Amino acid sequence: MTEADFLAALRALPLHPGALGLRDDAARLGRLVLTSDTLVEGVHYLASDPAGDVAWKLVATNLSDLAAKGAVPVGVMLNYPLRASQPPPPRSTRHPGLVPGSTARQDQPPQDTPHRGPRNKSGVTGTGTAEATMGDAENWDTAFLTGLAEALTRFAAPILGGDTVSLPPHAPRVLTLTALGDSAHAPSRSGARAGDALYVTGTIGDAGAGLAIARGESGPADLLAAYRRPQPRLAEGQALAPIVSAMMDVSDGLLIDAHRMAQASGLAVTIDLATVPLSDSYRAFVGDTLPARLTAATAGDDYQLLFALAPDQPLPVPATRIGSFSRGEGITLTDAGAPVELPPRLGFQHG
Repeated sequence: MTEADFLAALRALPLHPGALGLRDDAARLGRLVLTSDTLVEGVHYLASDPAGDVAWKLVATNLSDLAAKGAVPVGVMLNYPLRASQPPPPRSTRHPGLVPGSTARQDQPPQDTPHRGPRNKSGVTGTGTAEATMGDAENWDTAFLTGLAEALTRFAAPILGGDTVSLPPHAPRVLTLTALGDSAHAPSRSGARAGDALYVTGTIGDAGAGLAIARGESGPADLLAAYRRPQPRLAEGQALAPIVSAMMDVSDGLLIDAHRMAQASGLAVTIDLATVPLSDSYRAFVGDTLPARLTAATAGDDYQLLFALAPDQPLPVPATRIGSFSRGEGITLTDAGAPVELPPRLGFQHG
C-alpha cells in the first residue's frame, strides 16, 4: 500500500474538522496547531549519524511544520525507544573450534536518496562508526538527550510528555515527536490563487549534498550541517502567515512539495529552475548546471518555507520568487524560459 492509498483509506474513517481532510502537515484546534513526525533509522537518518544530531533533526522537522503555520512553539511530546544493552558474546572455552555469532550490525544507507555531487578533494567527511555492539545503546541515549536539550532550548519548545518503549537489540530506532504551537493565522497548503507568485526562503539542495558528505564524500562543513542540523524557519513563518495565500515547508523536495501545493489548491504551477536559490557551497560542491539544479530541487530535507503570495505584495522576509500559479493542473519546469522535461522523480515519496 502506498502512502497515497493509506491516506485515502484513513479519510474514509471519522475525521475531526481540525484534521483538514488529512491534506496538510498539521491539524488545528482553534489557535492550537498540532503536528507529528517520525524518523526511522536507515530511512530518514544514517545509523552512523551522531545521536545528538538525530535528536536535533527530530525536533527541527516537527517545528518546521509549525513554522509553515506561523506558529509559536508551545511544547513537544516524545516517543522514544530504549534499546536493551547487550554485551559482546562470551568466548567458548568448551568448543574452541566454534566461532561465536557476531553482534555487529551491517548498517545499510537509505535507498531513497541517490548519490549526489562530484568527489571533492577538500573539506570534511561525515562518515562515522556505527554501533559495533548493543552495549553502546546507553551512550547513544545520553548523546541523544544532549542534542535534544540543545534543540529544545534553542527553539524554546519544552517537553510536555510522551512515552518510552523497549526496543529489541537489533531493531532500527523509530523516533516520534509531536509538536504543539500557537497561531492566530495558520495558512493551509490549499489556498494558492491563480496569479499568485511562488516563493521559497533560504537556499535549496544543501541538505541533499550534505547527505552525500555524511555517506563518505569530502565537502563543505556547512552542507553537512544543513543535513544533520536543519533550522526551522519559525520567525519567517510568523511574519509570513498573515499575508500568504498558502504555505508549507520543503521536506520531500522542492518540486514535489510545490506540486502538492498546486494540487491541493486545484491549480497548475510553473517553476523556473534558473531562479532556484543555491548556496555558494552547493555550487562549489555540486555545480550550477541544470542537472545540479534539478538535483537540488528534488533532494528534500531543506526545511525552507514554500509559499504563495500576490506578486505585488511586499515581502516581510528574504525569499526568492521561483514560479507562479495558474488555472489548470500539473507542474511545468523551465530554465530561463526554455521548457525542461520533468525528471523521473519530483522528490521523496513513501511507499
